[in-house]
Amino acid sequence: MVRFLHTADWQLGMTRHFLEGEAQGRFAQARIDVVSRIAGLAAERDCAFVVVAGDVFETNQPDRATLGRALDALGAFTVPVYLLPGNHDAYDPGSVYRSPAFVDRCPDHVHVLVDGSPHHPTDDVEVVGVPWEGKHPVGDPIAEACATLQGDGRARVVVAHGGADVVSGDFAQPGTLRLADVEPAVADGRVSYLALGDRHSTTSVGDTGRIWYAGAPEPTDHREEDPGNVLVVDLGTDPPAVEPIPVGTWHFHLVARSVDGDADLELLLADLDAITDRSRAIVKLKVEGTLTLAQAARLEAELEARADVFGALEHPERHRDIAIAPDATDVAELPLSGYAAIARDRLLARAQGDDAQAQIATDALGLLVRLSSEVAR
Repeated sequence: MVRFLHTADWQLGMTRHFLEGEAQGRFAQARIDVVSRIAGLAAERDCAFVVVAGDVFETNQPDRATLGRALDALGAFTVPVYLLPGNHDAYDPGSVYRSPAFVDRCPDHVHVLVDGSPHHPTDDVEVVGVPWEGKHPVGDPIAEACATLQGDGRARVVVAHGGADVVSGDFAQPGTLRLADVEPAVADGRVSYLALGDRHSTTSVGDTGRIWYAGAPEPTDHREEDPGNVLVVDLGTDPPAVEPIPVGTWHFHLVARSVDGDADLELLLADLDAITDRSRAIVKLKVEGTLTLAQAARLEAELEARADVFGALEHPERHRDIAIAPDATDVAELPLSGYAAIARDRLLARAQGDDAQAQIATDALGLLVRLSSEVAR
């Protein structure tokens, strides 16, 4: 029985707009660290080889540190590793895989699948790649490559990258894998296993059990359904036995709540505090409801207090559907006098309207409540 490890979409060098300061560096380093964990897992599970189905790098111009750390991590593997150029790191004239910085330091056991030439990690297994040669493929390169394969008795692993029509629902986009066009090669044994990259969620495609997306080993986005895995594949069964194994350390969370008072605020804060490993958690808030000025000020203060604890705590404007109900009680007890008290009363009166000026007055009152609370502390 030949066992190998299927992974994809390392996206080394990826940055995220919602990460600030040192969190960005930790996120980038986690993508390097997971490569080292994958190397250890491949050895632990006696894998004969490893395939990386595209987008090893986020771009064809990774910075020097990213490339150096990536090659160092690749050096930890003790079995052949096959890297496939994907849409992010296509094998075009400016490819990272052509650069002297990569070629001169690439470990001997690491091979780039630059064309459809077969590789033989073991006597009875063949690895064939379908690399991206540019950003804009024509037709269905995966189906075209599978159609040219000949059966020779060997188990054959085809490594490819791209969206599958039955998963994406896009049946016309050039470069899309058309499942119906590759299934004949799977059915007659010319393809024992189709190792896919591009979709960051671990996914079995079709009904054969032989076509899989490994998913990204470290998640990259809130929309991913099952990221953070690699696949250990045994070719000795029919169909191959595929075991997803979690390796990721970062996690994305969506916290959505309706808040209409103090009790709801407490539940929202409890949701946030229940998240574990918060330094590696990226949280997006979706909050709606009606709050008084004092409650809204408390919400903002509580979120600020937690922002530095999480990897990221996003609260986009499009996910804030909170109505502020100015309440005389909110501001009557503020320790204000003189002109400040007069301004408070005028703002409160203006906030009772339903025009743009009323919203401005409400925002100003909210700021006044919050500043007064900070002074009181």
